[in-house]
Amino acid sequence: ALFTLTAGLEQARRQRKAAGALNLLQVIAGRDGIRPSDIADLQLVHPSLVTRQVRDLEDAGYADVTGDPADGRSWLVRLTPAGQAEMRRLQEVGLDRFALFVADWEPGEVRTLAELLDKLRTSMAAVGERERHRAVGRQRPGEAARRRRPRERIPQR
Repeated sequence: ALFTLTAGLEQARRQRKAAGALNLLQVIAGRDGIRPSDIADLQLVHPSLVTRQVRDLEDAGYADVTGDPADGRSWLVRLTPAGQAEMRRLQEVGLDRFALFVADWEPGEVRTLAELLDKLRTSMAAVGERERHRAVGRQRPGEAARRRRPRERIPQR
């Protein structure tokens, strides 16, 4: 059931641009400026995908992209007020849709689902962190830093 659910969520994200945009908006909103490589790490996607997504947000007026003062080769992405509003709108749409899915559930069942999903998310994050630490330990000195921080470029128009 979990794999079916995960596959369904991934399919929805690919088919509904708003689902993927909400995830990206939430990642950006949680920080005061974030590098595209950090977004890619958090979303477990290739940095080139993030570059394209960030450009789309910028074109829509949902994000500002500025040079990173700490690293002249990189960029920082921040949400604009319009991006904050769009994130709230998409969250409402998602909550309304979720309410349809659990409309005939008992309130306790919904609470249990939320608690278990939170526990699963925490466990997944912990396993991912342990795996990253193990992978870094097996690399040659300096290799990890080169892999984690590829040169970032969001081309100016």
